[in-house]
Amino acid sequence: MSGMENMEFIVPLEKWYLENKRDLPWRNTTDPYVIWISEVILQQTRVIQGLDYFNRFMTRFPDVASLAEAEEDEVLKYWQGLGYYSRARNLHTAARQIMDDFGGLFPKNYRDVLSLKGIGEYTAAAICSFAYRQPYAVVDGNVYRVLARLFDIDVPIDSTPGKKLFVKLASDLLDKKRPDVYNQAIMELGALQCVPRSPHCELCPLSDKCLSLISGRVEKLPVKQGKTVVKPRFFNYLCISYQGDTWIRQRKGKDIWENLYEFVLIETDKEYSFEELQHTEEYCRIFNGLGKVKVTALPLQKRHVLSHRIINAYFYSIEIESVPEGLSGYIRIPYTELENYAVSRLTHIYLEQRK
Repeated sequence: MSGMENMEFIVPLEKWYLENKRDLPWRNTTDPYVIWISEVILQQTRVIQGLDYFNRFMTRFPDVASLAEAEEDEVLKYWQGLGYYSRARNLHTAARQIMDDFGGLFPKNYRDVLSLKGIGEYTAAAICSFAYRQPYAVVDGNVYRVLARLFDIDVPIDSTPGKKLFVKLASDLLDKKRPDVYNQAIMELGALQCVPRSPHCELCPLSDKCLSLISGRVEKLPVKQGKTVVKPRFFNYLCISYQGDTWIRQRKGKDIWENLYEFVLIETDKEYSFEELQHTEEYCRIFNGLGKVKVTALPLQKRHVLSHRIINAYFYSIEIESVPEGLSGYIRIPYTELENYAVSRLTHIYLEQRK
């Protein structure tokens, strides 16, 4: 994007910011220490909540030296209630780094700032642009949201390609002459106008340039691939034998191992003993009226880890003297023909061990 095109974004955005920005203490200074403390506090804390903590923290630790000289227990006490206590410990360590490695003066070089404990690319960019007006673009959650919507980008912001794309876009758009004002402006727009839910598009200074507003995808952006939640599941396999035959069924539906074959399965919400399993509704449906069954071997337990599931499987070898009606939904096959059916890796391991 050319400089001329950039101005189409920069001018209205910075004008809006200067007219609508919140009056916050860390915006009225170019002291890198003050900016640093505010940025770390606000990493996991809302501005309304963080303001009181910021004021109290700055009253006790007004500069790098006072923070470095304090005991860690006291620093943590002043951080109490904010959570994520590693932030406070990192602040304390970094303050001592500044005293030891930079003569007590907050470094001005971006790489030096980045070398401080707990400071990542976002925080380093914020400090260098706000305090020293250096041309480093900040990319936080608000910036991701604004840029994704402005340019109608659906690349996941938490993916490696997404991060690279947004960092480059933010850098390309940056007002190199006033990076401090521009960075504050785009973050403030995300905080006040381009909010996650029900954004105030009608009041946005960039609404006439917002591609997602045109496409109708504003509230669908940005996209996150998300972290997969690993959940445990409990599979109780009944490997039933009768006159050399067994019963299997093909898995259907949008679940793991779709279209693969498996033994009679009873899934439970937790680990069950076989005695407990016999009292479940599904077990009673399968073996209704059959009476007792004969477990011919100790159950084989397997733990199978998938990308989003941990399968705790129990294989029970069971012999029956007659065929219950509850097996009508399964396929009856000679046990020797099992090898002709595609099964999960988990079932394959069981079969290999049973040979």
